[in-house]
Amino acid sequence: MLKWIILAIFVISAFYIQQRGKVRHSFYRQFFDHSTLFAPINFLMYRFSRVPNQPYIDTRYFQDLKVLDEHWEMIRDEAKALYEQGGIKASSKYDDLGFNSFFKTGWKRFYLKWYDTAHPSAAELCPKTTALLKTLPSIKAAMFTELAPDSRLVRHRDPYAGSLRYHLGLMTPNDERCFIDVDGQRYSWRDGESVVFDETYIHYAENGTTQNRIIFFADVERPLTSRWMQKFNHWFGKKVMTAASSPNEVGDRTGGLNKAFAYVYQIRIQAKALKARNRTLYYILKWVLMLGLFFLIFIRPYLF
Repeated sequence: MLKWIILAIFVISAFYIQQRGKVRHSFYRQFFDHSTLFAPINFLMYRFSRVPNQPYIDTRYFQDLKVLDEHWEMIRDEAKALYEQGGIKASSKYDDLGFNSFFKTGWKRFYLKWYDTAHPSAAELCPKTTALLKTLPSIKAAMFTELAPDSRLVRHRDPYAGSLRYHLGLMTPNDERCFIDVDGQRYSWRDGESVVFDETYIHYAENGTTQNRIIFFADVERPLTSRWMQKFNHWFGKKVMTAASSPNEVGDRTGGLNKAFAYVYQIRIQAKALKARNRTLYYILKWVLMLGLFFLIFIRPYLF
């Protein structure tokens, strides 16, 4: 009985996530999307959110982040020096499960902070920015990100609602053709200007100009009304999100999830190859696997 209750909670919360916002994935895509895995947790994050559940959130809710806006030129200068050294780059290995698919379309990054993980490379190459981040405990992850000219990130949801996304323009085209679209609402980056949005709404980014776009990108802890939910959010970040740490350089830590991802992705490569050869067989095997797991968990115990 407990299994069926858990399944019902999961289905209801997943349906809520699928219906959230004006822009939605198809039922099929949402069913297999990684955000569905976190649906029950995310439902609680929305329920106890201290800030409005909407695509863009007024920066007045994040007064501590003003210091970033005030020091944007210092942050820009470190980002510029890093960019000129080739430090903002895509991973050459399968060790960044969170952003692996973005590398194919011209997106690059350099981690400044990742939950409880401190990268030696960040402290060495960006000492002023990392020192500033140490004064901002609400920031759980931060990086410099680059979106190349004439490139685009596909529509997606981020999986976990325990944070909100902060963007600060550093070196941007300052052009309407370079933008992010969150739930159908566009925002074009500008140098020295910041924005906060909920990354669990469907969003995508595009740079339709001939210039690069480099921004400061941070995940900020979602303000919550419940103390026990705050504690859970801290615990989840420490135990789960920290395990998704990805290195900038040799000597930086690689989290357990990314170590496993290097092996799991080999299965994904084989699945993609099968899909290219025989799409029908690929989808048959995919559904057989899903239904087989459902049978083993929920049906088999009642038959034997």
